[in-house]
Amino acid sequence: MRVTVLGTGAMGAGVAGSLLREGHEVTVWNRSADKAAPLGAHGATVATDPGSAVEHAEVVLLTLFDTDAVVDVLEQAAGEAPTDAVWVQASTIGVDGTATVVQLGEKYGITLVEAMMLGTKAPAEQGKLTMLAAGPADLLDRVDPVLDAIGAKTVRAGDHVGDGTALKLAANAWIASITAATGQSLALAAALGLDPALFLQAIEGSASDSAYAHTKGAAMIAREFPAQFALDGLRKDIGLITDAARTAGVSTTLLEALGRVYADASAAGHGGDDIAAVGTAF
Repeated sequence: MRVTVLGTGAMGAGVAGSLLREGHEVTVWNRSADKAAPLGAHGATVATDPGSAVEHAEVVLLTLFDTDAVVDVLEQAAGEAPTDAVWVQASTIGVDGTATVVQLGEKYGITLVEAMMLGTKAPAEQGKLTMLAAGPADLLDRVDPVLDAIGAKTVRAGDHVGDGTALKLAANAWIASITAATGQSLALAAALGLDPALFLQAIEGSASDSAYAHTKGAAMIAREFPAQFALDGLRKDIGLITDAARTAGVSTTLLEALGRVYADASAAGHGGDDIAAVGTAF
């Protein structure tokens, strides 16, 4: 399929690479052109602006940082794509941001679904993301070849754009919690005179075990934080999750505490590092 990827940061670049590997005809664009240029060497067409990027697309993937970026790109490109193109909103922009994009889609007459990406840089590069899709079933069927190329599985969250976002917020709340909790337990073990690795050994194979705890815990012990999921990106998501929880009447006590812990790590210079750097805040 002819697929355009708008936004080639850590996730978008990985997604574009997976699409190329699976034989799709890929066009990419990024506001900072240097982040899109390397994909040209792997067979992608590198566009100079969003409008020209989408002019022949069958599927358009929006893999951008926040609501403002998605709105800006949509307003530049919406009128340039074929009328039968399906736009896939894959940026984590929260409940209100998604509602804004839905309204813009209606304004410009574009066909819109969503497919949130659950995973980090490495799964994006490997085509092993979990895709949290939502929208009319017939439209999701049309974009399945694209989702299959970038994900190991697709979970259909509902028939309405926004259902995928709701599931992504719930999933990222868990990721923020378990990563911070891992850091706290490692710090506590060390402060009490133990080798912190014993904590990971203790939970291994038990009902409380988590592969994520081992992955992030190993990075925390080594104090090496190459970014798979940037800490400031998760901080942004925690804000979106907190807003959604407050609006829905769910307690924000834990979310507010998480926000403070990740903010402390960011203030210490770890905003661009992997979320495992939250362990430095304890």
